[in-house]
Amino acid sequence: MTLPTPQHTATILVSCPDRRGLVASLAQLLYGHGINILDAEQHADSSANQFFQRIRMDLREMHVDRGTLERAISEVAQRFEMRWRLAYGSPKKRMAIMVSKYDHCLHDLVLRQRAGELDCEIPIVVSNHPDLGPTVHSYGIPFHCLPLRADDKQAQEQMLFELFERERIDVVVLARYMQIVTPELCARYAERAINIHHSFLPAFVGGKPYHQAYTRGVKIVGATAHYVTVDLDEGPILEQDVMRVSHRDSVDDLIRKGRDLERMVLSRAVRAHLEDRVLVSNNKTVVFG
Repeated sequence: MTLPTPQHTATILVSCPDRRGLVASLAQLLYGHGINILDAEQHADSSANQFFQRIRMDLREMHVDRGTLERAISEVAQRFEMRWRLAYGSPKKRMAIMVSKYDHCLHDLVLRQRAGELDCEIPIVVSNHPDLGPTVHSYGIPFHCLPLRADDKQAQEQMLFELFERERIDVVVLARYMQIVTPELCARYAERAINIHHSFLPAFVGGKPYHQAYTRGVKIVGATAHYVTVDLDEGPILEQDVMRVSHRDSVDDLIRKGRDLERMVLSRAVRAHLEDRVLVSNNKTVVFG
Protein backbone atom coordinates (compact mmCIF):
# COMPACT_ATOMS: atom_id res chain seq x y z
CA MET A 1 0.00 0.00 0.00
CA THR A 2 1.33 3.44 -0.91
CA LEU A 3 1.93 5.92 1.88
CA PRO A 4 -0.54 8.81 2.17
CA THR A 5 0.44 12.35 1.28
CA PRO A 6 0.38 14.98 4.06
CA GLN A 7 -3.11 16.21 3.09
CA HIS A 8 -4.43 12.74 3.90
CA THR A 9 -2.77 12.36 7.30
CA ALA A 10 -3.49 13.60 10.80
CA THR A 11 -2.01 13.17 14.26
CA ILE A 12 -3.91 12.99 17.52
CA LEU A 13 -2.23 13.62 20.86
CA VAL A 14 -4.03 12.72 24.08
CA SER A 15 -3.27 12.86 27.79
CA CYS A 16 -5.52 11.83 30.66
CA PRO A 17 -5.66 9.88 33.92
CA ASP A 18 -4.51 6.33 33.26
CA ARG A 19 -7.30 3.74 33.22
CA ARG A 20 -8.36 0.63 31.34
CA GLY A 21 -9.96 0.89 27.93
CA LEU A 22 -8.21 4.03 26.70
CA VAL A 23 -6.30 2.48 23.82
CA ALA A 24 -9.18 0.26 22.74
CA SER A 25 -11.71 3.10 22.78
CA LEU A 26 -9.64 5.35 20.53
CA ALA A 27 -8.69 2.53 18.17
CA GLN A 28 -12.33 1.41 17.81
CA LEU A 29 -13.46 4.98 17.18
CA LEU A 30 -10.93 5.48 14.41
CA TYR A 31 -11.64 2.10 12.83
CA GLY A 32 -15.36 2.81 12.90
CA HIS A 33 -14.82 5.99 10.89
CA GLY A 34 -12.70 4.29 8.22
CA ILE A 35 -9.36 5.55 9.53
CA ASN A 36 -6.18 3.49 9.35
CA ILE A 37 -3.58 3.87 12.11
CA LEU A 38 -0.12 4.35 10.61
CA ASP A 39 1.74 4.27 13.92
CA ALA A 40 1.00 4.76 17.61
CA GLU A 41 3.14 5.46 20.66
CA GLN A 42 2.09 5.65 24.28
CA HIS A 43 3.55 6.33 27.69
CA ALA A 44 2.14 5.78 31.18
CA ASP A 45 3.53 7.84 34.06
CA SER A 46 2.78 5.62 37.04
CA SER A 47 3.89 8.18 39.63
CA ALA A 48 1.40 10.76 38.31
CA ASN A 49 -1.16 8.20 37.09
CA GLN A 50 -1.16 9.87 33.67
CA PHE A 51 -1.44 8.31 30.23
CA PHE A 52 -0.05 9.85 27.03
CA GLN A 53 -0.55 8.71 23.44
CA ARG A 54 0.28 9.85 19.93
CA ILE A 55 -1.49 8.30 16.94
CA ARG A 56 -0.65 9.12 13.33
CA MET A 57 -3.50 8.34 10.95
CA ASP A 58 -4.27 7.73 7.28
CA LEU A 59 -7.49 9.54 6.33
CA ARG A 60 -7.82 8.39 2.72
CA GLU A 61 -10.71 6.00 3.47
CA MET A 62 -12.36 8.08 6.17
CA HIS A 63 -16.10 8.09 5.44
CA VAL A 64 -17.08 11.11 7.58
CA ASP A 65 -16.09 14.77 7.45
CA ARG A 66 -13.57 16.33 9.83
CA GLY A 67 -16.24 17.92 11.99
CA THR A 68 -17.92 14.57 12.60
CA LEU A 69 -14.58 12.98 13.47
CA GLU A 70 -13.74 15.74 15.92
CA ARG A 71 -17.13 15.49 17.63
CA ALA A 72 -16.67 11.72 18.02
CA ILE A 73 -13.22 12.21 19.56
CA SER A 74 -14.65 14.86 21.87
CA GLU A 75 -17.27 12.41 23.15
CA VAL A 76 -14.61 9.82 23.99
CA ALA A 77 -12.45 12.55 25.52
CA GLN A 78 -15.23 13.58 27.89
CA ARG A 79 -15.71 10.00 29.00
CA PHE A 80 -12.02 9.56 29.86
CA GLU A 81 -11.24 13.15 30.96
CA MET A 82 -8.85 13.50 28.03
CA ARG A 83 -6.96 16.54 26.97
CA TRP A 84 -6.57 16.10 23.21
CA ARG A 85 -5.29 17.84 20.11
CA LEU A 86 -5.86 16.85 16.50
CA ALA A 87 -3.36 18.14 13.94
CA TYR A 88 -3.89 17.64 10.22
CA GLY A 89 -0.90 17.05 7.98
CA SER A 90 -1.80 19.89 5.63
CA PRO A 91 -1.39 22.83 5.36
CA LYS A 92 2.13 23.23 6.72
CA LYS A 93 2.63 25.13 9.95
CA ARG A 94 3.76 28.74 9.56
CA MET A 95 6.78 29.58 11.70
CA ALA A 96 8.01 33.05 12.69
CA ILE A 97 11.65 33.38 13.73
CA MET A 98 12.64 36.08 16.22
CA VAL A 99 16.28 37.17 16.47
CA SER A 100 18.40 39.96 17.91
CA LYS A 101 22.00 40.12 16.66
CA TYR A 102 23.25 36.51 16.78
CA ASP A 103 22.69 34.71 13.48
CA HIS A 104 23.84 31.09 13.96
CA CYS A 105 20.45 29.63 14.90
CA LEU A 106 18.71 31.70 12.23
CA HIS A 107 20.96 30.31 9.48
CA ASP A 108 20.55 26.76 10.76
CA LEU A 109 16.74 26.87 10.87
CA VAL A 110 16.39 28.41 7.42
CA LEU A 111 18.84 25.98 5.81
CA ARG A 112 17.19 22.97 7.45
CA GLN A 113 13.78 24.17 6.30
CA ARG A 114 15.08 24.56 2.74
CA ALA A 115 16.62 21.08 2.87
CA GLY A 116 13.26 19.61 3.90
CA GLU A 117 14.34 18.71 7.44
CA LEU A 118 11.80 21.13 8.96
CA ASP A 119 8.38 20.75 7.36
CA CYS A 120 7.05 24.28 7.68
CA GLU A 121 6.85 27.69 6.05
CA ILE A 122 8.92 30.64 7.27
CA PRO A 123 6.96 33.71 6.14
CA ILE A 124 8.73 36.27 8.37
CA VAL A 125 11.75 36.98 10.54
CA VAL A 126 11.36 39.61 13.25
CA SER A 127 14.09 41.43 15.15
CA ASN A 128 14.48 44.25 17.64
CA HIS A 129 17.63 45.32 15.76
CA PRO A 130 18.25 46.03 12.05
CA ASP A 131 21.59 44.18 11.89
CA LEU A 132 20.35 40.90 10.36
CA GLY A 133 18.11 42.50 7.76
CA PRO A 134 20.53 41.93 4.83
CA THR A 135 21.07 38.32 5.91
CA VAL A 136 17.35 37.59 6.02
CA HIS A 137 16.70 39.36 2.72
CA SER A 138 19.40 37.22 1.09
CA TYR A 139 17.17 34.21 1.81
CA GLY A 140 14.19 35.94 0.22
CA ILE A 141 12.30 36.11 3.54
CA PRO A 142 10.54 39.32 4.64
CA PHE A 143 12.36 40.99 7.55
CA HIS A 144 10.58 43.15 10.11
CA CYS A 145 12.56 45.32 12.50
CA LEU A 146 10.51 46.29 15.54
CA PRO A 147 12.78 48.29 17.85
CA LEU A 148 12.16 48.13 21.58
CA ARG A 149 11.70 51.10 23.86
CA ALA A 150 12.42 50.37 27.49
CA ASP A 151 9.48 52.51 28.60
CA ASP A 152 6.96 51.06 26.11
CA LYS A 153 7.60 47.37 25.45
CA GLN A 154 3.91 46.60 25.00
CA ALA A 155 3.66 48.92 21.98
CA GLN A 156 6.27 46.85 20.17
CA GLU A 157 4.55 43.63 21.12
CA GLN A 158 1.18 44.89 19.91
CA MET A 159 2.74 45.45 16.48
CA LEU A 160 4.17 41.95 16.78
CA PHE A 161 0.75 40.42 17.48
CA GLU A 162 -0.79 42.25 14.52
CA LEU A 163 2.01 40.97 12.28
CA PHE A 164 1.62 37.39 13.54
CA GLU A 165 -2.13 37.48 13.02
CA ARG A 166 -1.78 38.86 9.50
CA GLU A 167 0.78 36.17 8.64
CA ARG A 168 -1.28 33.39 10.31
CA ILE A 169 1.66 32.31 12.50
CA ASP A 170 1.34 28.90 14.16
CA VAL A 171 4.65 28.69 16.01
CA VAL A 172 7.20 31.28 17.19
CA VAL A 173 10.88 30.45 17.58
CA LEU A 174 13.09 32.70 19.68
CA ALA A 175 16.40 31.98 17.94
CA ARG A 176 18.61 33.90 20.38
CA TYR A 177 16.09 36.71 20.74
CA MET A 178 17.73 38.51 23.64
CA GLN A 179 14.65 39.99 25.24
CA ILE A 180 12.20 38.85 27.88
CA VAL A 181 8.78 38.58 26.26
CA THR A 182 5.62 39.76 27.97
CA PRO A 183 3.09 37.54 29.74
CA GLU A 184 0.62 38.28 26.94
CA LEU A 185 2.87 36.68 24.32
CA CYS A 186 3.41 33.70 26.63
CA ALA A 187 -0.36 33.30 26.94
CA ARG A 188 -1.19 33.77 23.25
CA TYR A 189 1.46 31.30 22.14
CA ALA A 190 1.38 28.90 25.08
CA GLU A 191 3.13 25.67 24.03
CA ARG A 192 3.73 27.28 20.61
CA ALA A 193 6.68 29.56 21.41
CA ILE A 194 10.11 27.89 21.61
CA ASN A 195 13.24 29.43 23.10
CA ILE A 196 16.86 28.32 23.00
CA HIS A 197 18.81 28.97 26.19
CA HIS A 198 22.58 28.75 26.03
CA SER A 199 23.09 26.53 29.07
CA PHE A 200 22.02 23.16 30.41
CA LEU A 201 19.05 24.30 32.50
CA PRO A 202 18.42 24.56 35.39
CA ALA A 203 22.09 25.56 35.71
CA PHE A 204 23.11 29.13 34.80
CA VAL A 205 19.77 30.78 34.11
CA GLY A 206 19.51 34.39 32.94
CA GLY A 207 22.18 36.35 31.10
CA LYS A 208 25.77 35.40 30.20
CA PRO A 209 25.59 31.71 31.14
CA TYR A 210 28.90 30.93 29.41
CA HIS A 211 30.62 33.50 31.59
CA GLN A 212 28.95 31.94 34.63
CA ALA A 213 30.10 28.50 33.49
CA TYR A 214 33.68 29.70 33.00
CA THR A 215 33.75 31.27 36.46
CA ARG A 216 32.39 28.07 37.98
CA GLY A 217 34.96 25.92 36.16
CA VAL A 218 32.44 23.46 34.75
CA LYS A 219 33.53 20.40 32.75
CA ILE A 220 30.48 20.37 30.47
CA VAL A 221 28.47 23.10 28.78
CA GLY A 222 25.03 22.64 27.35
CA ALA A 223 22.02 24.11 25.62
CA THR A 224 18.31 23.81 26.37
CA ALA A 225 15.26 24.36 24.16
CA HIS A 226 12.04 24.96 26.03
CA TYR A 227 8.56 26.37 25.63
CA VAL A 228 8.31 30.01 26.67
CA THR A 229 6.42 30.78 29.89
CA VAL A 230 6.14 33.77 32.21
CA ASP A 231 8.75 32.12 34.46
CA LEU A 232 12.06 33.01 32.83
CA ASP A 233 13.98 29.94 31.59
CA GLU A 234 11.64 27.59 33.45
CA GLY A 235 9.25 26.49 30.70
CA PRO A 236 8.72 22.81 29.77
CA ILE A 237 11.97 21.43 28.34
CA LEU A 238 11.84 20.05 24.79
CA GLU A 239 15.47 19.15 24.11
CA GLN A 240 18.93 19.37 25.70
CA ASP A 241 22.50 18.40 24.92
CA VAL A 242 25.98 18.86 26.38
CA MET A 243 29.65 18.67 25.41
CA ARG A 244 32.79 18.36 27.46
CA VAL A 245 35.09 21.33 28.06
CA SER A 246 38.26 21.76 30.08
CA HIS A 247 40.31 24.27 32.04
CA ARG A 248 42.06 25.15 28.77
CA ASP A 249 38.88 26.64 27.30
CA SER A 250 38.42 30.39 27.49
CA VAL A 251 35.03 32.11 27.62
CA ASP A 252 35.27 32.57 23.83
CA ASP A 253 35.93 28.83 23.44
CA LEU A 254 32.85 28.02 25.51
CA ILE A 255 30.73 30.40 23.42
CA ARG A 256 32.03 28.90 20.16
CA LYS A 257 31.41 25.31 21.29
CA GLY A 258 28.07 26.25 22.77
CA ARG A 259 26.79 27.69 19.51
CA ASP A 260 27.14 24.30 17.85
CA LEU A 261 24.98 22.84 20.62
CA GLU A 262 22.43 25.62 20.36
CA ARG A 263 21.89 24.97 16.66
CA MET A 264 21.41 21.22 17.10
CA VAL A 265 19.23 21.44 20.20
CA LEU A 266 16.95 24.12 18.77
CA SER A 267 16.47 22.34 15.44
CA ARG A 268 15.58 19.07 17.18
CA ALA A 269 13.08 20.82 19.42
CA VAL A 270 11.47 22.68 16.53
CA ARG A 271 11.22 19.50 14.50
CA ALA A 272 9.53 17.64 17.36
CA HIS A 273 6.98 20.44 17.69
CA LEU A 274 6.33 20.67 13.94
CA GLU A 275 5.78 16.91 13.78
CA ASP A 276 3.29 17.03 16.67
CA ARG A 277 5.38 14.75 18.88
CA VAL A 278 5.15 16.79 22.10
CA LEU A 279 2.73 16.63 25.01
CA VAL A 280 3.02 18.91 28.06
CA SER A 281 1.99 17.91 31.59
CA ASN A 282 2.87 19.65 34.86
CA ASN A 283 5.59 21.76 33.23
CA LYS A 284 7.24 18.63 31.80
CA THR A 285 7.13 17.23 28.28
CA VAL A 286 6.62 13.82 26.78
CA VAL A 287 8.46 13.88 23.44
CA PHE A 288 7.64 10.87 21.30
CA GLY A 289 10.32 9.49 18.99
